[in-house]
Amino acid sequence: MRLPQSSGDPLSIRLVFVALFLLASISPLYARTSQQLSSSPANLRFGSVIVAQSESQSVSLTNSGTTGVTISAISVSGSGYSVSGLNLPVVVAAGQSVSLNVIFTPTAGGWVGGSVTVSSNASNSSLKIGLHANGVTSDPLAAAPSTLSFGQVTVGSQQTSSLVLTNIGSGSETITAFQTTGSAFSVSGPTLPTTLGQGQSLTLNVTFTPKSSGLINGSVYVPGPGLNIPLTGTGSTTLGQLTVAPTSINFGNVNTGSSTTLPATISASGASVTVTSASSSSSLFSISGASFPFTLSAGQSTQLNLVFAPTNTGSASATVTLISNASNSKATESLSGTGISPQYSVNLSWNASSSPVTGYNVYRGTTSGVYSKINSSLDPTTAYTDTSVAGGMTYYYAATAVNSSGQESGYSSPIQVSIP
Repeated sequence: MRLPQSSGDPLSIRLVFVALFLLASISPLYARTSQQLSSSPANLRFGSVIVAQSESQSVSLTNSGTTGVTISAISVSGSGYSVSGLNLPVVVAAGQSVSLNVIFTPTAGGWVGGSVTVSSNASNSSLKIGLHANGVTSDPLAAAPSTLSFGQVTVGSQQTSSLVLTNIGSGSETITAFQTTGSAFSVSGPTLPTTLGQGQSLTLNVTFTPKSSGLINGSVYVPGPGLNIPLTGTGSTTLGQLTVAPTSINFGNVNTGSSTTLPATISASGASVTVTSASSSSSLFSISGASFPFTLSAGQSTQLNLVFAPTNTGSASATVTLISNASNSKATESLSGTGISPQYSVNLSWNASSSPVTGYNVYRGTTSGVYSKINSSLDPTTAYTDTSVAGGMTYYYAATAVNSSGQESGYSSPIQVSIP
């Protein structure tokens, strides 16, 4: 009859064991979420760096608490690693970030681990950032650009830039994966695996989509060759501004059936701006030289070509509208111009008379042999320009010579001229 009692004791022991296990597993999670000072990214991977050369990456140190944090010291472990960018001590206000540069300059080949320790009066007084790198004597893969900066991008929007990888080694390189650090960055490219022969290249599209304001760091890592490309961008809650210069363009007189092109400059300020489309209120005016959508970083400009192609005579006007995610989501430019009938002229020249003459007369007709004189006074030279012709017509020209007695020769052999 003691069996029920003895079976209860092991059960209670098991319950206590489970409770203690759960407590032990919950405590570390709580400690991580309560960190006042954090780094982004939490670890840095430099990949392969040629001996005696340097690669620099940035780390954002963010104070997520409600009181200021004073960073008093920064120490580095690991051969070839160093830091720059902060004059200590530095105070990081609540909700603010500062940037720290970590540099790796290998002195010999081989893998090198290390860490950066940030000492402060934060609740987590000693913040460690893991470092990983590999010193090599040659690098088979090169990136252009070697670092990619997106500038300011509005939170919730995105900006994409291209990254070209080239095999500069003596053999082929097989790429099996692309890895990104930093949740705001993503990468797309060719189907993997892919092999690059000597001198061959491929293009990656790297997209920055900030979810919060402030400086954001990351990287693209290519396993195998061990290539690492640092990425940086700043999330901004301030919408960019799009400006167009000049604000209005007058094309002047343009012949019907032809066209004139004039440039306009569009610029972004405050934050990056993505222009998604452009339209014209008149088919006589159009835009060339742009592929939509495209993104301008803050302070960046580009040129658009505006075209006026009148089909009829008379004045014309239009408004070009650029649609973007800027604070002025519809930036406009006024265009005007006048279509005119094409102005044609015929330049004539002939051989001088073998007899002494005072000058020449020029005759024109729409039928060979039936002419009317078109010069108002005797032409002393052997050339004449007829500016009174009309488009679509065919004319016949002949010349005569006049001597000092006023005697006029017969017509020269006629020439035929067709006006477009």
